[in-house]
Amino acid sequence: MTAAENVCYTLINVPMDSEPPSEISLKNDLEKGDVKLKTEALKKVIIMILNGEKLPGLLMTIIRFVLPLQDHTIKKLLLVFWEIVPKTTPDGRLLQEMILVCDAYRKDLQHPNEFIRGSTLRFLCKLKEAELLEPLMPAIRACLEHRHSYVRRNAVLAIYTIYRNFEHLIPDAPELIHDFLVNEKDASCKRNAFMMLIHADQDRALDYLSTCIDQVQTFGDILQLVIVELIYKVCHANPSERARFIRCIYNLLQSSSPAVKYEAAGTLVTLSSAPTAIKAAAQCYIDLIIKESDNNVKLIVLDRLIELKEHPSHERVLQDLVMDILRVLSTPDLEVRKKTLQLALDLVSSRNVEELVIVLKKEVIKTNNVTEHEDTDKYRQLLVRTLHSCSVRFPDMAANVIPVLMEFLSDNNEAAAADVLEFVREAIQRFDNLRPLIVEKMLEVFHAIKSVKIYRGALWILGEYCSTKEDIQSVMTEIRRSLGEIPIVESEIKKEAGELKPEEEVSVGPAQKLVTEMGTYATQSALSSSRPAKKEEDRPPLRGFLLDGDFFVAASLATTLTKIALRYVSLVQEKKKQNSFNAEAMLLMATILHLGKSSLPKKPITDDDVDRISLCLKVLSECSPLMNDIFNKECRQSLSHMLSAKLEEEKLSQKKESEKRNVTIQPDDPISFMQLTAKNEMSSKEDQFQLSLLAAMGNTQRKEAADPLASKLNKVTQLTGFSDPVYAEAYVHVNQYDIVLDVLVVNQTSDTLQNCTLELATLGDLKLVEKPSPLTLAPHDFANIKANVKVASTENGIIFGNVVYDVSGAASDRNCVVLSDIHIDIMDYIQPASCTDAEFRQMWAEFEWENKVVNTNIIDLNEYLQHILKSTNMKCLTPEKALSGYCGFMAANLYARSIFGEDALANVSIEKPIHLGPEAPVTGHIRIRAKSQGMALSLGDKINLSQKKTSL
Repeated sequence: MTAAENVCYTLINVPMDSEPPSEISLKNDLEKGDVKLKTEALKKVIIMILNGEKLPGLLMTIIRFVLPLQDHTIKKLLLVFWEIVPKTTPDGRLLQEMILVCDAYRKDLQHPNEFIRGSTLRFLCKLKEAELLEPLMPAIRACLEHRHSYVRRNAVLAIYTIYRNFEHLIPDAPELIHDFLVNEKDASCKRNAFMMLIHADQDRALDYLSTCIDQVQTFGDILQLVIVELIYKVCHANPSERARFIRCIYNLLQSSSPAVKYEAAGTLVTLSSAPTAIKAAAQCYIDLIIKESDNNVKLIVLDRLIELKEHPSHERVLQDLVMDILRVLSTPDLEVRKKTLQLALDLVSSRNVEELVIVLKKEVIKTNNVTEHEDTDKYRQLLVRTLHSCSVRFPDMAANVIPVLMEFLSDNNEAAAADVLEFVREAIQRFDNLRPLIVEKMLEVFHAIKSVKIYRGALWILGEYCSTKEDIQSVMTEIRRSLGEIPIVESEIKKEAGELKPEEEVSVGPAQKLVTEMGTYATQSALSSSRPAKKEEDRPPLRGFLLDGDFFVAASLATTLTKIALRYVSLVQEKKKQNSFNAEAMLLMATILHLGKSSLPKKPITDDDVDRISLCLKVLSECSPLMNDIFNKECRQSLSHMLSAKLEEEKLSQKKESEKRNVTIQPDDPISFMQLTAKNEMSSKEDQFQLSLLAAMGNTQRKEAADPLASKLNKVTQLTGFSDPVYAEAYVHVNQYDIVLDVLVVNQTSDTLQNCTLELATLGDLKLVEKPSPLTLAPHDFANIKANVKVASTENGIIFGNVVYDVSGAASDRNCVVLSDIHIDIMDYIQPASCTDAEFRQMWAEFEWENKVVNTNIIDLNEYLQHILKSTNMKCLTPEKALSGYCGFMAANLYARSIFGEDALANVSIEKPIHLGPEAPVTGHIRIRAKSQGMALSLGDKINLSQKKTSL
């Protein structure tokens, strides 16, 4: 084990700006100063030793002048000092002075103060010298019988670490601790003793547990947690023991401690896959989510439930618990609600969909009354989408859902209303039997719609799906009501001019005496006319939109009027009625055109909108069969194609998901029977406790891919040349939020290199956690140095530095070898993700930082897109069908999310310049948008780099 890998117990932050004190001044303070001065001097000594200074001259001074003091702070600092000070001579023998220290600690172990005894016992856990511990053993044993629990529990820990490191010093430790455990009453002491038995002598731990298995529920939570760990390990190693302990785990699900319940549920799932066990564990998880107030805990436990669902045989059990899972929606946090709704949607089946819809409808109505919370709108949107998905999967539910959701079309929150509109559009196209109901509800809420975007959508739906004479006349009535008095221009001018006459009040203000500049008096009286301010809210909605200058809605209205007029003509035989209806539609269009050309609206009408309205007027005046087909048939076919393509894509993604989850077993695969498995084979199964510990320490072992290029060797970076005195290379291991650099340092000289130190610095949003400690390298020796770097955001970072060392016996200054830069790849933090078109557009509008790139030699559009997806780790949101075929240009939206929750968007707009020949490379733009500048630039660099690579 290298010096860098030694376990470090004490970390002290040091301000680097202060000047380090000299050894003489420290010696003086330690000898002659008062307690306060000695405390400060001792702190400085500890910091200097931690920073690699050797202070051998102070050892005896501290033993003589500081060790005898009874001050508690000094005693605590001395424990740190003895932990870090070198205790051996260069040839490995114990220093003579340490005998005096050992005697002082023997006295401290018999000290009447329990704090001093306990902290000394804790310090002994960190000692690695058997010669120092041997004389202290009788005193440590005696501490097991001390009256205070703090001393007893630390004595157990000390005995455990000594037994683990130097078994010959206390060979009867398991027996001693077992006897101690039987008679002990304090929970923390019992927990430490039981934990020692688990690791030192599992059979004794099981014997003890067997004697008190019925009282487990009465134990403290810290002891219960250790019992859960023992049961897991025993049953993991020896499956035949399951029946003996599974009842105990069931009992622990009822524990009062949330931590015990969580661990017990996790253990129960690994020990048994029986439906009753899965149901009990899932029920326990749901209770935890509801009762725990911390949102992080809720999210973690929800993840465990989602993991349970991934198992095909467990999914059926969880389906019965959907209603219980929905109780979690009482949590105000949006992220928790989002995960809960997704889980419920994945588990819903025809048996419980009706209950689910009832709960969701209640939740939707609740959000209507609550406005103070900022996430209410987003939550409402989530509920609408969930109900949408339910109705698509279970068409019988659509009739119940639609009336509730239609109310939201008049909502102030445009996003939720847009989701409702999308749902209504899909429902009216898919479910013919619901069309009359939807049209009726739409006509009811039409006048109350406040958003122009929703108004346009509602107009389109009414124009497309009103098929009876009565409905068409109702739509025309609603449109007339929404436009107000026509012709618009004349009525507005009349209103402007006419409102002044009846309501104007002329009042003469009181005479006022004023002094002029020359000092003379002047009298002034004012004649003022007041007229009440015209309320804009009194205007009908559509008229309001048009006067605000939004004429896109007018183009949409023209299309709707054309559709319903053409349909009316085909339904009604009387020529007079036909012409009357057509004339009314044409009058509305003409008056809107007149308004657009006048100076009344805030913005004039655009040429595109004029063209559209003029086209509709021409169609109505000519009524050709071709136009009738285009307006009344082909529009609906386009929608039908789009919806079927969307449904196909959803089915494909669901199929992929289910294929992933289904465990495929080949015909000639061996079947593993748990009961017949040998003990040594069982150990190959992963230990959950070990895995979670490794994950917390950032040492998760990823399974290496079979491809040799994906192996560790591919991530090795050479840092120095082969001819340098010190050769160094680094393996860069990227964990989630930190990077571990494993640097191999080789001494290529025939000299001993002392104080060989790896000095690193970082550029970008990286931070070095600790300074690697110096080491000594023998001639032609090598060592591994590990360094941790924390990562705070998604942008390219650079680690640079050098190796400095002293040559033993040489009088020259320190030698230095400069290392090559290590570039940290942004791709390790970016993961493909998906979002809706509306979210993509919203983020695209919000994000400020943009970066444009395209410079490649790839000649095929699709190949270029696939290459970009592969090199950026992004996901293409544009459906495959929209990209298929070949027309010389392509546009696609890409999206990814970093592990820090940052979004990255890209829009690829590329074309094939046909005039330059078939071998011409792709041209165009990739526009990258991200919230932070660093991420946008880093992604742009990555794309530029990968494009250049292909041209090599």
